[in-house]
Amino acid sequence: MATVGSSSSTTGHDSEAKMKKITPIVVVSCIMAATGGLMFGYDIGAIGSVTSMPTFMEKFFPVIYTRTREQGMNTSNYCEYDNQGLQLFISSLYLAGSIATFFASYTTSRFGRRPSMLIAGVFFLVGTILDAAAQDLAMLIIGRLLLGCGVGFANQAVPLFISEIVPAGIRGGLNILFQLNVTIGILFAYLVNYGSNRIKGRWGWRLLLASACFPAGVFTLGATLVVETPNSLVQRGLLEEGKTVLRKVRGTDNIEPEFLELIEASRVAKQVKHPFRYLLKRRNRPQLVIAIALQIFQRFTGIQAIVFYALVLFSTLGFGNNAALYSTVVTGAINVFSTIVSMYSVDKVGRRMLLLEAGVQMFLCHVVIAIILSIRVKDQSDELQKSFIIIVVVMVCTFVSAFAWSWGPLGWLIPSEIFSLETRSAGQSVTVCTNLLFTVVMELAFLSMLCHLKIVPSKMGNHSNGFDPAAH
Repeated sequence: MATVGSSSSTTGHDSEAKMKKITPIVVVSCIMAATGGLMFGYDIGAIGSVTSMPTFMEKFFPVIYTRTREQGMNTSNYCEYDNQGLQLFISSLYLAGSIATFFASYTTSRFGRRPSMLIAGVFFLVGTILDAAAQDLAMLIIGRLLLGCGVGFANQAVPLFISEIVPAGIRGGLNILFQLNVTIGILFAYLVNYGSNRIKGRWGWRLLLASACFPAGVFTLGATLVVETPNSLVQRGLLEEGKTVLRKVRGTDNIEPEFLELIEASRVAKQVKHPFRYLLKRRNRPQLVIAIALQIFQRFTGIQAIVFYALVLFSTLGFGNNAALYSTVVTGAINVFSTIVSMYSVDKVGRRMLLLEAGVQMFLCHVVIAIILSIRVKDQSDELQKSFIIIVVVMVCTFVSAFAWSWGPLGWLIPSEIFSLETRSAGQSVTVCTNLLFTVVMELAFLSMLCHLKIVPSKMGNHSNGFDPAAH
């Protein structure tokens, strides 16, 4: 008995050390895998930027281009883009991704996390090439659908990969690497857009779309370099290989307790023949409800409207073209910085506290912005109107920072942690599908809703776009 007690104590001590230790192979693998978020973020930032380019709109959406040229100052920036065809084009990526994620679930479970990431990389590269070289709308949409398939595979596999390969004690911070790369991708797209807008001629939009080859290539290369997760190897019966990889990623030979846990979890997982049906069982419903609710609430915070249409939004507030471009870059930088804050705080402060604090912060920002934009400022000085604009921009940045250290990264982190091994791949597919479907809902509704708010042209006429930023 004394021997057993001593062994148990030693095991507990080693287990605690294991939970905190991180090896170089884990760091490299996580960084490489998380670049899948780089591609996802770049598309989010680029698609809103490219639709503001007249040469792009003239080639692929001549109806909108002609309307904006003819109506000029007689319509608001929002109503100029109130077109279901354009909104369907933008949302097609997310529709494709919401379907592809279920195929990704099968691939991830049957062949491993790494092959799913490789497939995503191929989709990203081919889709990017087709979009950058597009000669007509059909070619453009096909490329976007392929990008959507890449998003479905990457968003399904990457969070699972990171959550499985990282020690539990620091899992939260490293898992947020995926969301950090999303924010870096958005900022990168804003910076490329800033440069593309200074290119005269008709190929600025092609440069913006072609630049996606960089994050796509980095992710594909990274997927070839990472190791497969021990969970996946054990689940597929490759026990010796799984044990070898587990030793490498933990940096110790004393991996028996964790390895036995993986074998037991794999045994239970193999008994589940229909994981999606098993998700609906009573024991799995709390995790399923939490994962779905997180995605719905994340999308309904309104963040998608800001990152997609930041340029249009700032222009309508009264900024000139250069000032609007500067503002989007600043917003993107705040997004990146706040996500880094989340990486360092999530395992110390806790998931729940971050969600609650940021929820209150985002709510107050929405209230302030709504009050300012609902006040009609008549016969006021330019300085007063500019002060309102500054307050709104500050509130937008404050809102983005709150989202970036809470609902943004935690919306992906929490679902990847709460599902058991037997339902993990299926649960992640439901998570991704819900997120992308509600992104589609927001995309199809946002510009139409803003147009119907009846934004009134300014009588003062001294703003860059001819609109009173405080009108509603």
